[in-house]
Amino acid sequence: MSKDKIKAMNTVETLNEGLKREYRVTITAKDIDERVDDEVKSIAPTVRMPGFRPGKVPPNLIRKMHGAALSADALNKAIEASVRDLMTSEKLRPALQPAVTLDEGYETGKDAEITVALEVLPVIEAPSIEGLKLERLTVPADDAAVMAKIEEFAAQMKRFEEAPKTKKAAADDQVIIDFAGSVDGVAFDGGTGEDMAVEIGAGQLIPGFEDQLVGVKAGDEKTVKVTFSEDYPVETLKGAAAEFAVTVKEVKVPAASKIDDDFAKSLGLESLDKLKEIMKDQVEQEHNGLTRTYMKRKLLDQLAAAHDFDVPPTMVEAEFGQIWQQLEHEASHEEDVEAAKAELEKDRDEYHAIAVRRVRLGLLLSEIGQAHGVQVSQQEMQRLVAQAAQQYRPEDRQRFVEYVQQDALAAAQLRAPLYEDKVVDFLFEKAEISEREVTREEIEAAIEADDDSGHVHGPGCGHDHDHDHKPAKKAAAKKPAAKKDAVKEEAKEEKGETEPKKAPAKKAAAPKAEAEEKPAAKKAPAKKAAAKK
Repeated sequence: MSKDKIKAMNTVETLNEGLKREYRVTITAKDIDERVDDEVKSIAPTVRMPGFRPGKVPPNLIRKMHGAALSADALNKAIEASVRDLMTSEKLRPALQPAVTLDEGYETGKDAEITVALEVLPVIEAPSIEGLKLERLTVPADDAAVMAKIEEFAAQMKRFEEAPKTKKAAADDQVIIDFAGSVDGVAFDGGTGEDMAVEIGAGQLIPGFEDQLVGVKAGDEKTVKVTFSEDYPVETLKGAAAEFAVTVKEVKVPAASKIDDDFAKSLGLESLDKLKEIMKDQVEQEHNGLTRTYMKRKLLDQLAAAHDFDVPPTMVEAEFGQIWQQLEHEASHEEDVEAAKAELEKDRDEYHAIAVRRVRLGLLLSEIGQAHGVQVSQQEMQRLVAQAAQQYRPEDRQRFVEYVQQDALAAAQLRAPLYEDKVVDFLFEKAEISEREVTREEIEAAIEADDDSGHVHGPGCGHDHDHDHKPAKKAAAKKPAAKKDAVKEEAKEEKGETEPKKAPAKKAAAPKAEAEEKPAAKKAPAKKAAAKK
């Protein structure tokens, strides 16, 4: 008997309600026993037993020695094969992994009865992609925008110069300190440091720490008292009241940054013109990103308006769980945590509706992609894996690559965002597109208006949260900061000094603020992978 096919499988459908299905499957004792025979034959050449030559141990003795393990293994394989056969024979497309339960009364040597419960993907009638009309808002990367980006970059590259010994530290000044932290008089790991540069008002440290440095001068000693938040990432410090013995070694004041050739040369570039060229590329990339965000939102709105179908509840709940976890994390860093969470709770239903729409759009995009032959090539997948591996230490990268190669779900999660983008690009090609030139402020306002209007955008957009509508009141869209690393890398390339990227260094412990502990980038959820095969 083939190990991958159950000879006789008695199947009874016990539930067919909406997208929910449940089946009662009987696997005969004979089928399981034949699998045990197959396993005995498979391992016989390797079994060793005193008194027998290698490979000559009788099958009945092998059964006696390893019967329980062989029976358990055979049963598991029979269950796996029966579930696969069920999916094929009933033409089922599971939304998530089916839940399989073995009858509690099962005894070795008897028929096995299993219950297979699942939700199926909805049948989506040929999605309509005709008549799509979009407007491409474009923003020129003019000289003013480029100089604004350079000025922003220069502000990030803020330099400090020595101040008189009598200078008292004020907001925006830099203080060089040694510190030693303790809780209840006992020092804690990571709580000490030397020659730490603290910019007052930058929000780098635990709330309240920097404020207490206002007014200090070189040579001062000060005790700074703070309380760690309840969700601080170090377990032993959560909610703890701590004291830091601080020694002020120096006070520095901001130095003026003149934007000229010398400034560009300090970055490793040959001239200011070269810096402008690099910054123009960055500005164009940012503007193109805004243009795509706006177009994608409008595209998804049109698709959502034209298609309505039931979605699997488990997929919705999994999506909602991810949304809610991220929102609770953000709320935990507000000044009034309880008030922020209470406000969030008021919008629970709206966020649940967001989850429904995201899942529906994800399934719709998947269906469109499959219907029109959109694929992620092997080369593209290899690039994705290589890029993702760069997040790990050099010694761990190969293990990550092997993990993705062996785990289909991990590969699908990695593939999902790119697949969605390729479907969106395909739809852009099919759409009738008009163009209009606007300012950056106008396109940001248009995107913000979409957020406030109640739209929600794209499942699989976990990697691009600008697509998420949040019912709660939001601050105005911020301009992305100029990328220092990008400028430095391009400067190295000019000199032929580019080096392989290093794994990020381990962060210092307290008094670094918990606000710096940002949540990890989300993976594309497994449920989306299931929808986008």
